[in-house]
Amino acid sequence: MLTVIPSEPVALTVPEVMAALRLSRSKVYDLIRSKQLRSFTSGRARRIPVDAVRQYMHDQMEEAA
Repeated sequence: MLTVIPSEPVALTVPEVMAALRLSRSKVYDLIRSKQLRSFTSGRARRIPVDAVRQYMHDQMEEAA
């Protein structure tokens, strides 16, 4: 069986999203709580799919236009 490991992450941690979007921890969790930013948990670890971050950014740009 061949396992392909992606060269880029497919899911980010909250601190990685904080750094990418230049937002505070509480703001990221507010976005998650309000369903503006999709996420999932695996055990106790919260992860945000990279495409969810891209979708959030796209939505924000559409809203600003």
